[in-house]
Amino acid sequence: MAETVADTRRLITKPQNLNDAYGPPSNFLEIDVSNPQTVGVGRGRFTTYEIRTNLPIFKLKESTVRRRYSDFEWLRSELERESKVVVPPLPGKAFLRQLPFRGDDGIFDDNFIEERKQGLEQFINKVAGHPLAQNERCLHMFLQDEIIDKSYTPSKIRHA
Repeated sequence: MAETVADTRRLITKPQNLNDAYGPPSNFLEIDVSNPQTVGVGRGRFTTYEIRTNLPIFKLKESTVRRRYSDFEWLRSELERESKVVVPPLPGKAFLRQLPFRGDDGIFDDNFIEERKQGLEQFINKVAGHPLAQNERCLHMFLQDEIIDKSYTPSKIRHA
């Protein structure tokens, strides 16, 4: 019986400079949800959030778009339908906050908007950090296209 000897040769590596060692990894993914703005009046009133993206793997390395809660719901349902990804939950819909005659601003209350913003940021960073989700066209559209084409044809994105 022949004995196998482990190959202990070192891989050839290039010298690392300080930026390589301590900077963000080349595939570092950062998505900020910020700057909530409430627009419209009455039943047409809603809040949008700025989505700022630093995504080296995407077509646009950096982008900024505005999205509302229903856009996040659309993304979640598309990913559930089209991908093999277990999609995390969104922050709650807050039905009770939408009832009339409340003593506060309901879903337009600053504290609620801040909590929702943090929940949406956690959601989108979890989703975009998943390798399978990163290939979904709906995620790329959500993060990079000014207007989401909801009649798009679902497909996978090939990375260069």
